[in-house]
Amino acid sequence: MTPPGPIDHVVTSGTFSLDGGTWDVDNNVWIVGDENEVLVIDAAHDADKIEFAVGGRRVVAVVCTHAHDDHVNQAPALADRFSAPILLNPAEAPLWEMTHPNRAPDRELADGDVLTAGGVELRVLQTPGHSPGSSCLYAPELGTVFTGDTLFNGGPGATGRSFSDFDTIIASIREKLLTLPGDTTVRTGHGDPTTIGAELPHLEEWIARGH
Repeated sequence: MTPPGPIDHVVTSGTFSLDGGTWDVDNNVWIVGDENEVLVIDAAHDADKIEFAVGGRRVVAVVCTHAHDDHVNQAPALADRFSAPILLNPAEAPLWEMTHPNRAPDRELADGDVLTAGGVELRVLQTPGHSPGSSCLYAPELGTVFTGDTLFNGGPGATGRSFSDFDTIIASIREKLLTLPGDTTVRTGHGDPTTIGAELPHLEEWIARGH
């Protein structure tokens, strides 16, 4: 049997609810590490499917890029199954409490933090805009950044709902993400991957449109 790679990917399906609306969504769940231990990024919708992908490996932490319900609805269940802490930027508290009012995250994610699993280092880049405490996770040795809903294939994440701001997300992308090498793979919270270099012209288009 082929051992797992440094990045494993699970797609889960469910709903996203905010501001009185509910939408069907497919989420990317990322599992990063080696054959012994991993970090789980964005525990969405299907705890059993994620647990199967983890296999017998130790989960160092369940990391939340942000606290929209479709990214965190299975975080407590997985944290309990694996006796792992939940990590989230504290600015996400209002959104987190909408989904888990009786369960707080275990540790704070802060800009510049370094998370490690299986010899892979992930550097936390705080990128507010899509939500107040959105965070990206950059793995320089893997040439990859996990962007949650901050940057997608085709442009920035949505900013038309509560707790979001267009100017802020554009500043975050420009200052924290576009400074990464152009060939860095962008692994997103939904949809297909892209690269930093490929997204530069898209960002310029969004700035010109102003929304």
